[in-house]
Amino acid sequence: MIDIGKIRRSVGMIGESEIIRDMLLLIGQVADTDISVLIHGESGTGKEMVTKAIHKNSRRKFEPLVVVNCSAIPAGIIESELFGHKKGSFTGAGDDRKGYFEAAHKGTIILDEIGETPIETQAKLLRVIEQGEFMRVGGSKTEKIDVRVIAATNRDLTEEVRQGRFRKDLYFRLKTITINVPALKDHASDIHLFVERFGLEFCAKNDIAFKGFSVDAIKVLKSYHWPGNIRELKNLVESLIVIHKGIRLQEDHVNKALGLNVQDLNMNLPILLDGESDKMERELILKQLLFVRQDVNEIKQILYAEKDNPTESMYPSNQALFLPQTNKDPENIHEDYQEIDDDKFQAIHADAVGEITITDLEHEMIERTLEKFNNNRRKTAKSLDISERTLYRKISEYGIKKI
Repeated sequence: MIDIGKIRRSVGMIGESEIIRDMLLLIGQVADTDISVLIHGESGTGKEMVTKAIHKNSRRKFEPLVVVNCSAIPAGIIESELFGHKKGSFTGAGDDRKGYFEAAHKGTIILDEIGETPIETQAKLLRVIEQGEFMRVGGSKTEKIDVRVIAATNRDLTEEVRQGRFRKDLYFRLKTITINVPALKDHASDIHLFVERFGLEFCAKNDIAFKGFSVDAIKVLKSYHWPGNIRELKNLVESLIVIHKGIRLQEDHVNKALGLNVQDLNMNLPILLDGESDKMERELILKQLLFVRQDVNEIKQILYAEKDNPTESMYPSNQALFLPQTNKDPENIHEDYQEIDDDKFQAIHADAVGEITITDLEHEMIERTLEKFNNNRRKTAKSLDISERTLYRKISEYGIKKI
């Protein structure tokens, strides 16, 4: 039985969508073998994380893991870097030197962007993979090596073979097992998980309060095509947090950061979500409505303002949603306001639990906030920490009339 949760945790991989679960299952199937694997995916999709997941769940997990970026090594020295060289084999070779393959002996070597390697070097790579042997540059002795090879590329190697830029025999040797890492747009339902992880990690490192993203902001992120994939999303989240410190990020913030106009996005079009978009939206709205530590000061102000008649004017629905927990006479309740402890304050009276729905709570909160701000919808939306678009939609949905 393959434990995909264990594989996910081994490298901190994010994603609950079916396409990610299938990929994790395939990783589990090949990890505990010595077969060579080809990882294919667009730039920024997390190919290196997949390669590391294979190593960390293999029998070689306690042996060396060597990652080589083939595209970063000049063609003139790549063989020396991979296979090492003998003293005096070329100008500057003052000593014998081991290459990356020898450094990875008994372990795993990851050849990232293998499609960038020169055609001459590819023949030597094939020999290492098939026979486990190589020769140092300038040497005459064949060296034996025990290493597992995992290759990764963002190129279409089939086309590279057709164009004569990649050896056919090496390609077929590598593609025995191919793991395709999906583009972010193909598992957009996982975006809110990435946003939460990136936001929390970045804020923890930089001592910044993370207030999250609104439901509409997440919808924009999920509808975007993400040409830079996960890397682009991570950079966007971090830049938005820095620019808008201490506030909950809204749809307008995301649109501006992505260079989008409202007409560029039709929010009425189907959007790939987790399958329960309405449930997710209601849960997020409930969280922001009940984020007591943000709103408790405003609640206290309302209570103070209504202290002359707190029970009748504040709670016309008789639900007492925001009544502090007290056994004292309602006529003297204002005396308890000074003693409210933020950590013990309860947003919903115990008697109301089980009797009200999220819809009831949301409806009443919107209606009462509109009343407070004399039907100023911009101020209402800002107070509720939602976009004006969402507020207008909710007003129409609940049939709320002008106060």
